[in-house]
Amino acid sequence: MGSPLFDLTGKVAVVTGSSKGIGKSIAMHLALQGARVVVSSRKAPVCEEAAAEIRAAGGEAIVIPCNISDKAQCQTLISETRKRLGPVDVLVCNAASNPYYGPTEKMPDEAFMKIMQNNILSNIWLTTMVLPDMRAKKDGSIIIVSSIGGLRGTPVIGAYGISKAADMQLARNLATELGVDNIRINTIAPGLVKTDFARALWEDPKNLERRNSATPLRRIGDPDDIGGIAVLLAGPAGRFITGQTIVADGGVTIGN
Repeated sequence: MGSPLFDLTGKVAVVTGSSKGIGKSIAMHLALQGARVVVSSRKAPVCEEAAAEIRAAGGEAIVIPCNISDKAQCQTLISETRKRLGPVDVLVCNAASNPYYGPTEKMPDEAFMKIMQNNILSNIWLTTMVLPDMRAKKDGSIIIVSSIGGLRGTPVIGAYGISKAADMQLARNLATELGVDNIRINTIAPGLVKTDFARALWEDPKNLERRNSATPLRRIGDPDDIGGIAVLLAGPAGRFITGQTIVADGGVTIGN
Protein backbone atom coordinates (compact mmCIF):
# COMPACT_ATOMS: atom_id res chain seq x y z
CA MET A 1 0.00 0.00 0.00
CA GLY A 2 1.35 3.42 -0.96
CA SER A 3 1.62 6.29 1.46
CA PRO A 4 -1.47 8.53 1.52
CA LEU A 5 0.92 11.49 1.62
CA PHE A 6 1.57 10.96 -2.09
CA ASP A 7 -1.99 10.12 -3.10
CA LEU A 8 -3.38 12.57 -5.66
CA THR A 9 -6.58 10.67 -6.42
CA GLY A 10 -9.22 12.96 -7.89
CA LYS A 11 -6.96 15.99 -8.18
CA VAL A 12 -7.05 17.95 -11.44
CA ALA A 13 -3.58 18.94 -12.61
CA VAL A 14 -2.59 21.18 -15.53
CA VAL A 15 1.00 20.81 -16.73
CA THR A 16 2.30 23.18 -19.40
CA GLY A 17 5.08 22.11 -21.72
CA SER A 18 4.24 18.50 -20.94
CA SER A 19 4.55 16.80 -24.32
CA LYS A 20 8.16 15.78 -23.60
CA GLY A 21 11.07 16.05 -21.22
CA ILE A 22 10.59 17.27 -17.66
CA GLY A 23 6.98 18.29 -18.27
CA LYS A 24 6.01 14.87 -19.56
CA SER A 25 7.66 13.20 -16.58
CA ILE A 26 5.77 15.47 -14.19
CA ALA A 27 2.47 14.77 -15.96
CA MET A 28 3.16 11.03 -15.95
CA HIS A 29 3.98 10.80 -12.25
CA LEU A 30 1.11 13.02 -11.17
CA ALA A 31 -1.23 10.77 -13.16
CA LEU A 32 0.28 7.59 -11.71
CA GLN A 33 -0.53 8.93 -8.25
CA GLY A 34 -4.17 9.38 -9.25
CA ALA A 35 -4.38 12.90 -10.63
CA ARG A 36 -6.42 13.65 -13.74
CA VAL A 37 -3.85 15.40 -15.87
CA VAL A 38 -4.04 17.92 -18.70
CA VAL A 39 -1.15 17.52 -21.13
CA SER A 40 -0.47 20.82 -22.86
CA SER A 41 2.02 22.36 -25.24
CA ARG A 42 1.81 24.21 -28.55
CA LYS A 43 1.41 21.18 -30.82
CA ALA A 44 -1.51 18.81 -30.36
CA PRO A 45 0.01 15.68 -32.02
CA VAL A 46 2.96 15.45 -29.61
CA CYS A 47 0.60 16.11 -26.70
CA GLU A 48 -1.58 13.24 -27.87
CA GLU A 49 1.46 10.96 -27.94
CA ALA A 50 2.38 11.90 -24.38
CA ALA A 51 -1.20 11.48 -23.17
CA ALA A 52 -1.36 8.06 -24.82
CA GLU A 53 1.78 7.03 -22.92
CA ILE A 54 0.22 8.16 -19.66
CA ARG A 55 -2.99 6.27 -20.34
CA ALA A 56 -1.05 3.16 -21.35
CA ALA A 57 0.75 3.32 -17.99
CA GLY A 58 -2.59 3.41 -16.17
CA GLY A 59 -3.04 7.14 -15.68
CA GLU A 60 -5.77 9.53 -16.80
CA ALA A 61 -4.85 12.30 -19.22
CA ILE A 62 -6.50 14.63 -21.71
CA VAL A 63 -4.97 17.08 -24.18
CA ILE A 64 -5.58 20.83 -24.39
CA PRO A 65 -2.97 22.54 -26.59
CA CYS A 66 -1.78 25.99 -25.56
CA ASN A 67 0.85 28.49 -26.61
CA ILE A 68 1.69 30.17 -23.30
CA SER A 69 2.76 33.38 -25.04
CA ASP A 70 -0.90 34.00 -25.89
CA LYS A 71 -3.03 35.08 -22.94
CA ALA A 72 -6.26 34.06 -24.65
CA GLN A 73 -4.92 30.55 -25.19
CA CYS A 74 -3.90 30.38 -21.53
CA GLN A 75 -7.44 31.32 -20.54
CA THR A 76 -8.84 28.66 -22.87
CA LEU A 77 -6.52 26.09 -21.30
CA ILE A 78 -7.89 26.76 -17.85
CA SER A 79 -11.54 27.21 -18.83
CA GLU A 80 -11.52 24.02 -20.93
CA THR A 81 -9.89 22.11 -18.07
CA ARG A 82 -12.62 23.33 -15.75
CA LYS A 83 -15.30 22.33 -18.25
CA ARG A 84 -13.90 18.86 -18.96
CA LEU A 85 -12.38 17.80 -15.64
CA GLY A 86 -13.48 20.29 -12.99
CA PRO A 87 -11.72 22.92 -10.88
CA VAL A 88 -7.93 22.99 -11.01
CA ASP A 89 -6.12 21.68 -7.93
CA VAL A 90 -2.55 21.65 -9.23
CA LEU A 91 -0.89 23.95 -11.74
CA VAL A 92 2.60 23.19 -13.03
CA CYS A 93 4.17 25.99 -15.06
CA ASN A 94 6.88 24.13 -16.93
CA ALA A 95 6.77 25.61 -20.43
CA ALA A 96 9.54 28.14 -21.08
CA SER A 97 11.60 29.70 -23.85
CA ASN A 98 15.29 30.30 -24.40
CA PRO A 99 15.77 31.54 -27.99
CA TYR A 100 19.23 33.05 -27.42
CA TYR A 101 22.61 31.65 -26.42
CA GLY A 102 25.44 34.15 -26.07
CA PRO A 103 26.60 37.32 -24.30
CA THR A 104 24.04 39.77 -22.98
CA GLU A 105 25.48 42.71 -24.92
CA LYS A 106 24.65 41.03 -28.23
CA MET A 107 21.18 39.82 -27.31
CA PRO A 108 18.33 41.26 -29.41
CA ASP A 109 15.63 43.07 -27.48
CA GLU A 110 13.03 40.80 -29.06
CA ALA A 111 14.71 37.70 -27.61
CA PHE A 112 14.84 39.23 -24.14
CA MET A 113 11.18 40.23 -24.24
CA LYS A 114 10.12 36.79 -25.44
CA ILE A 115 11.98 35.14 -22.57
CA MET A 116 10.44 37.48 -19.99
CA GLN A 117 6.92 37.01 -21.32
CA ASN A 118 7.04 33.25 -21.67
CA ASN A 119 9.03 32.48 -18.52
CA ILE A 120 7.51 34.97 -16.09
CA LEU A 121 4.41 36.78 -17.33
CA SER A 122 2.67 33.62 -18.57
CA ASN A 123 3.15 32.09 -15.10
CA ILE A 124 1.40 35.10 -13.58
CA TRP A 125 -1.44 34.78 -16.08
CA LEU A 126 -1.99 31.10 -15.40
CA THR A 127 -1.70 31.49 -11.65
CA THR A 128 -4.28 34.27 -11.64
CA MET A 129 -6.60 32.14 -13.76
CA VAL A 130 -6.59 29.15 -11.39
CA LEU A 131 -6.92 31.18 -8.17
CA PRO A 132 -10.75 31.16 -8.09
CA ASP A 133 -10.78 27.34 -8.11
CA MET A 134 -8.16 27.06 -5.38
CA ARG A 135 -9.63 29.79 -3.20
CA ALA A 136 -13.04 28.13 -3.34
CA LYS A 137 -11.51 24.92 -1.98
CA LYS A 138 -9.04 26.64 0.35
CA ASP A 139 -6.45 24.33 -1.15
CA GLY A 140 -4.09 24.30 -4.11
CA SER A 141 -0.54 23.80 -5.27
CA ILE A 142 1.26 25.84 -7.92
CA ILE A 143 4.66 24.65 -9.08
CA ILE A 144 6.97 26.66 -11.31
CA VAL A 145 9.85 24.84 -12.95
CA SER A 146 12.78 27.20 -12.57
CA SER A 147 16.49 26.38 -13.03
CA ILE A 148 19.83 26.62 -11.27
CA GLY A 149 20.45 29.20 -13.99
CA GLY A 150 18.55 31.49 -11.64
CA LEU A 151 21.08 30.88 -8.88
CA ARG A 152 24.37 31.25 -10.75
CA GLY A 153 25.96 33.65 -13.16
CA THR A 154 26.27 32.53 -16.77
CA PRO A 155 27.94 33.95 -19.87
CA VAL A 156 25.69 31.97 -22.21
CA ILE A 157 22.04 31.96 -21.05
CA GLY A 158 21.89 35.22 -19.12
CA ALA A 159 18.33 36.30 -19.88
CA TYR A 160 17.05 32.79 -19.19
CA GLY A 161 18.82 32.92 -15.82
CA ILE A 162 17.26 36.29 -15.03
CA SER A 163 13.81 34.90 -15.80
CA LYS A 164 14.36 31.84 -13.63
CA ALA A 165 15.58 33.94 -10.71
CA ALA A 166 12.44 36.04 -11.14
CA ASP A 167 10.31 32.89 -10.97
CA MET A 168 11.80 32.08 -7.57
CA GLN A 169 10.92 35.55 -6.31
CA LEU A 170 7.47 35.28 -7.89
CA ALA A 171 6.88 32.12 -5.86
CA ARG A 172 7.99 33.85 -2.65
CA ASN A 173 5.73 36.81 -3.33
CA LEU A 174 2.71 34.68 -4.17
CA ALA A 175 3.29 32.42 -1.18
CA THR A 176 3.00 35.39 1.15
CA GLU A 177 -0.10 36.65 -0.65
CA LEU A 178 -1.97 33.38 -0.97
CA GLY A 179 -1.03 31.43 2.13
CA VAL A 180 -4.16 32.69 3.87
CA ASP A 181 -6.15 30.63 1.33
CA ASN A 182 -3.95 27.53 1.86
CA ILE A 183 -2.52 27.89 -1.65
CA ARG A 184 1.12 26.86 -1.89
CA ILE A 185 3.55 28.11 -4.52
CA ASN A 186 7.01 26.61 -4.97
CA THR A 187 9.67 26.29 -7.62
CA ILE A 188 11.86 23.40 -8.68
CA ALA A 189 15.33 24.36 -9.90
CA PRO A 190 16.81 21.55 -11.98
CA GLY A 191 20.43 21.44 -13.01
CA LEU A 192 21.31 20.15 -16.46
CA VAL A 193 18.75 17.52 -17.46
CA LYS A 194 18.88 15.36 -20.57
CA THR A 195 16.04 16.94 -22.53
CA ASP A 196 15.62 18.31 -26.03
CA PHE A 197 15.29 21.80 -24.53
CA ALA A 198 18.82 21.59 -23.07
CA ARG A 199 20.34 19.61 -25.93
CA ALA A 200 22.82 22.37 -26.81
CA LEU A 201 24.34 22.00 -23.34
CA TRP A 202 24.78 18.21 -23.20
CA GLU A 203 24.94 16.66 -26.66
CA ASP A 204 28.64 17.47 -27.20
CA PRO A 205 30.55 14.55 -25.59
CA LYS A 206 33.39 16.72 -24.31
CA ASN A 207 31.00 19.20 -22.71
CA LEU A 208 29.03 16.34 -21.19
CA GLU A 209 32.20 14.81 -19.76
CA ARG A 210 33.12 18.13 -18.17
CA ARG A 211 29.64 18.46 -16.72
CA ASN A 212 29.67 14.96 -15.29
CA SER A 213 33.10 15.35 -13.72
CA ALA A 214 32.06 18.64 -12.08
CA THR A 215 28.89 17.12 -10.62
CA PRO A 216 29.15 15.33 -7.25
CA LEU A 217 26.78 12.59 -8.45
CA ARG A 218 28.86 12.34 -11.67
CA ARG A 219 25.91 12.53 -14.04
CA ILE A 220 23.44 14.97 -15.49
CA GLY A 221 19.78 14.66 -14.64
CA ASP A 222 16.98 12.61 -16.10
CA PRO A 223 13.43 13.96 -16.41
CA ASP A 224 12.20 11.50 -13.79
CA ASP A 225 14.62 13.05 -11.31
CA ILE A 226 12.29 16.05 -11.41
CA GLY A 227 8.91 14.34 -11.81
CA GLY A 228 8.96 12.92 -8.29
CA ILE A 229 9.62 16.32 -6.74
CA ALA A 230 6.46 17.63 -8.39
CA VAL A 231 4.47 14.77 -6.82
CA LEU A 232 5.85 15.77 -3.42
CA LEU A 233 4.88 19.42 -3.87
CA ALA A 234 1.49 18.71 -5.43
CA GLY A 235 0.02 16.65 -2.64
CA PRO A 236 -0.27 16.16 1.12
CA ALA A 237 3.44 15.38 1.51
CA GLY A 238 4.21 18.99 0.62
CA ARG A 239 1.40 20.66 2.52
CA PHE A 240 3.78 22.63 4.79
CA ILE A 241 6.12 23.77 1.99
CA THR A 242 5.53 27.11 0.33
CA GLY A 243 7.62 29.89 -1.17
CA GLN A 244 10.57 27.54 -1.52
CA THR A 245 12.94 26.49 -4.30
CA ILE A 246 13.92 22.84 -4.35
CA VAL A 247 17.24 22.44 -6.14
CA ALA A 248 17.75 19.16 -8.01
CA ASP A 249 21.15 19.38 -9.69
CA GLY A 250 23.19 16.39 -8.61
CA GLY A 251 25.08 18.67 -6.24
CA VAL A 252 26.45 21.14 -8.80
CA THR A 253 25.62 24.26 -6.80
CA ILE A 254 27.30 22.99 -3.62
CA GLY A 255 30.64 22.56 -5.39
CA ASN A 256 33.33 24.98 -6.48
